Amino acid sequence: MSAIIPNKTIIQVKDIVKKYEVGNNEVTILKSISFDVHQGEFVSIVGPSGNGKSTLLNMITGIDRPSAGDITVTGRDVNKMSENQLAGWRGENVGIIFQFFQMLPALSLLQNVILPMDFANKYTPKERKARAMSLLELVGLADQADKLPSMVSGGQQQRAAIARALANDPPLLVGDEPTGNLDSRTAAEVFDLFSQLVDQGKTMIMVTHDKELAQRVPRRIEIVNGRIARDDVLQQKSLAVAN
Repeated sequence: MSAIIPNKTIIQVKDIVKKYEVGNNEVTILKSISFDVHQGEFVSIVGPSGNGKSTLLNMITGIDRPSAGDITVTGRDVNKMSENQLAGWRGENVGIIFQFFQMLPALSLLQNVILPMDFANKYTPKERKARAMSLLELVGLADQADKLPSMVSGGQQQRAAIARALANDPPLLVGDEPTGNLDSRTAAEVFDLFSQLVDQGKTMIMVTHDKELAQRVPRRIEIVNGRIARDDVLQQKSLAVAN
């Protein structure tokens, strides 16, 4: 795992606006959103449904693009990359964890974890298998490696999805409701795994509706009516309110 570099900015979001055409009307879902995330931070994005939290996350990962503003992630201007460039960049720099796991059903857990390394052409085939097994061991699934996703629980599938997100050793992990499909006990276990990864140098940013888990994240950004209502750094007990 990479060492934490104090004050190294890994995400810069500046004056982001996102508009959609709805019939004959234009709806602005995000209004001049700005914030930075430093390496080694654990950040949750919270707020009422329909306020653009997942949209913001998708723009950070390059899945969606802003109507205005700039987003720089791991030193790259995400807005200005082509789709092919974005795919290559994501494979190296961002591990994405979804609410619905998105494991390929015909592949074993081991094969699912190997897949991102195949796509990125990273490591030798022998190294890929060894790394995938090591990651499955990290998330407590080494003994389930040869099973299909349908043969394990939802919590185990999400753990495998975390192993897959770590396959290429990205500096940034992004979760869109990563515990939303899990019972409270399993969600807490997955959250603890996220915390361990951050302690080891990863940066984690996630959207969550789980208020209890959000309160355990060191930094919480709340979006209301398309704007940052507050940005709490809980460890320092400080509060910044965006205008």
